[in-house]
Amino acid sequence: MTVLVLTCEEDVTADLVVASLHDADVPVVRLDPADVPGRADISTEYVKGEFRGYLSAGGRVVSMSGLRSIWVRRPGRPGARAAHQSRWLRAESAHALYGTLNSADVRWMNHPVAAAQARCKPWQLSVAHRSGFAVPPTLITTFPRVAREFATEYPDLIVKPVSGAHPSDPPMALPTSRIEPDTDFAGVAASPTLLQQRVPKRADIRLTCVGYELFAARKASDPDQVDVRFADDGGTWEPAEVPARIEQAIRGYLSLTRLAYGAFDFAEDSEGTWWFLECNQGGQFGFIQLDTGQPIAASIAAWLAVRTGS
Repeated sequence: MTVLVLTCEEDVTADLVVASLHDADVPVVRLDPADVPGRADISTEYVKGEFRGYLSAGGRVVSMSGLRSIWVRRPGRPGARAAHQSRWLRAESAHALYGTLNSADVRWMNHPVAAAQARCKPWQLSVAHRSGFAVPPTLITTFPRVAREFATEYPDLIVKPVSGAHPSDPPMALPTSRIEPDTDFAGVAASPTLLQQRVPKRADIRLTCVGYELFAARKASDPDQVDVRFADDGGTWEPAEVPARIEQAIRGYLSLTRLAYGAFDFAEDSEGTWWFLECNQGGQFGFIQLDTGQPIAASIAAWLAVRTGS
């Protein structure tokens, strides 16, 4: 039984998991959906009540019945490398590829439908509340008046993208930023804006979940630091214990979102409370494994290696 890894050509993080699967003698096929059609091909038959599907990639052919799991890591868009580009071809390629894969009886990490929903930050915040996390007061609005009233109630605010995406090509990362006291909120009428009460933090927490196996890492932080991604402080991540309340909330969150993998970000305040910031359903883990020595790649490989129904 084979593990299918959907990711781009250059993905060092995926390399770690593929190496672990090879060490365990688990067959692996690696595919960038951008190569369909062309460098990779698919074929599917629905005849007399039977389904047969085949995938060719990297010089190998694998049947859908021979797959045990699919890891959606960082896939390209189907049809993106086709010789003759069109929106129609990309749509046809995506429906053909994912429709075929969805027909297979496999474990997903993570299923594209669950991942797409889990990527939506407003829904994340709703699920986080329902799961029992501490969540900073947050507002998403296009009403300037509402934004001003929120800023009056919570004077120390940050602003960050609702989607996490940047409207440029190639995409850029937009840092989370503090709001100045004299900010004019008229601009929120032009685009939905996410405002959130700032958490003066003593540490950043990255908690990586593989199934229900938890790997928490902690990095000391300057209380005035807002976005750890842009902090060049020379600090390193250290393994951390997971509070019982957080473990319980994690289980609730994964159940509601139907995720098998999630990278949670928390801000730890001076009293030790972990404040939920977001959950990245495809978040990086290589830098955490490098600093802490936590066997995250091996854990993912072990999860993928389990046969369906076992």
